[in-house]
Amino acid sequence: MILADFLQLLIHLSVTLISNYNAMKLFNNNFILRALKAFAPVFIVVFTFSTSNAQLYDTRSTTQKFNAAFQLISMAYVDSVDHQYLAETAIRGMLKELDPHSVYMTKEEIQRANEPLMGNFEGIGVQFQIFKDTIVIISPIPGGPSDKLGIMAGDKIVEIDGEESTGSKINNNFVMERLRGAKGSEVIVGIYRQGHRNLLDFTIVRDKIPLNSIDATYMVNSETGYIRLNRFARTTMSEFRDALTQLRSQGMQSLILDLRNNSGGFLDVSVDLADEFLDRDKMIVYTEGLRNPRQDFKATTRGSLQKGKIIIMINEGSASASEIVAGAVQDWDRGLVMGRRSFGKGLVQRPFTLPDSSVIRLTTARYYTPSGRSIQKPYDEGVAEYHKDIQKRLEHGEMIHSDSIQFPDSLRYFTNNKRVVYGGGGIMPDIFLPIDTLGTSTYYSKLARQGIINSFTLDYMNQNRTRLDKNFPTIDKFMEGFAVDESFMDRFIAYAEKEGILRDEEGLEASGAHIAVMLKAFIGRNLYDMNAYYMIISEIDRELQHAIQTMGNEQAFKNMLVSN
Repeated sequence: MILADFLQLLIHLSVTLISNYNAMKLFNNNFILRALKAFAPVFIVVFTFSTSNAQLYDTRSTTQKFNAAFQLISMAYVDSVDHQYLAETAIRGMLKELDPHSVYMTKEEIQRANEPLMGNFEGIGVQFQIFKDTIVIISPIPGGPSDKLGIMAGDKIVEIDGEESTGSKINNNFVMERLRGAKGSEVIVGIYRQGHRNLLDFTIVRDKIPLNSIDATYMVNSETGYIRLNRFARTTMSEFRDALTQLRSQGMQSLILDLRNNSGGFLDVSVDLADEFLDRDKMIVYTEGLRNPRQDFKATTRGSLQKGKIIIMINEGSASASEIVAGAVQDWDRGLVMGRRSFGKGLVQRPFTLPDSSVIRLTTARYYTPSGRSIQKPYDEGVAEYHKDIQKRLEHGEMIHSDSIQFPDSLRYFTNNKRVVYGGGGIMPDIFLPIDTLGTSTYYSKLARQGIINSFTLDYMNQNRTRLDKNFPTIDKFMEGFAVDESFMDRFIAYAEKEGILRDEEGLEASGAHIAVMLKAFIGRNLYDMNAYYMIISEIDRELQHAIQTMGNEQAFKNMLVSN
């Protein structure tokens, strides 16, 4: 048992004894004091734990008070109570008073939360969507159980283990509960496939299914590669290195790393990714807390991107691990950070397991960039106000104008080349990019909210998949040869009208070109993969287009004193 686990067990035992009034009768207070005093040196080193009589009395009195209230409810409340629910609610309430990121999670919640970060799950290996109360296969995951059996994009799962799987009862939980399961277990699905009179039955043996953390990898021009990373998972670095190999084989000299809306993940993975860009022994990030001594994380000799131009894209959805990478690259003047101020999540959570396998993820330290900036934004106005921060930024104009946010001089820091950067919450980009509202309209918003573009393309694919597969065997041929022309748009507008969204000439004037690109992108995703989707929408991604233009501007890097 490692020291931290032993101390956790000891603290849990001590609190349990103190909080149990009957147990207190069996233990002399002086015995508890002597026991805790014996371990005081360890507590001082690891937790800076004080064994003063006053603190022991405070702990004892508060735990006794909580225990007495719990017993009072059990004995005297008018109705029966769910004791587990009360205890969990109390724990959640306590943590809510500490900070926005200390949380209580049940065993089941932990499993669901960890699944995307572990990089795999166990199931049948399909991407699906519920369309008109029916489970539609968007695509089988290459090499997965369904792919090996010949299940195809466009197939509809109408039976699962003999149970009808269509109708109003169908939702994501229904599908997950029946299609996911332990590796090696079997599930029988009945599939409707266009052109077949009878259902096709498949017995699928579940297996481990990979979850990719990279959405897109492609060359935006002859010299610049593009990687879009959606989270920092256990598989991220192997995916990232494979992506680099692919891009280098196509002539990559510079890289745009897109961390927009990447909410983070594992600390060690973010350190490994930042290590790719930095020279040996350069600080990447350090953590420090009242009861957690400072811990430094530095670059090694493993980096393979220490030369060449780098642009990192961030926005208000980039958090935690994303901010660690962006902050390190910015502080060492290794590359340009472009976009808008990042989320500002700079608190370190450590999991503590409770007796029933539930977990408290407790904040134990803060993240700091190499220059000493705290990444965490303020939360002194409470959790509710904390979660309104992004909306407030929009209302205050920060998403449109870079000068709408002002930092005091006390939060001023300096990069390696003495450029001014600011702490106080999130990473401020070197080059500000306003939120893109071009192509938006009330008409487009209605289409997006009701998922009309997506549902139309699914319907279109059901009718035209065979022809499209034959005419466009590769994404390059599709991008070059498939056009959303006036006739196609008329079909889409008529479809939207049937779904209750009337034709809007003003909205089409503002958003028509945007809608056309999105239609092509959704069809491309359905025919190929997410990489195709991002390649197509890059045409209307003005932030990415700005980054591409900046990459070709040597003076922009010189003006920022950024090495490359």
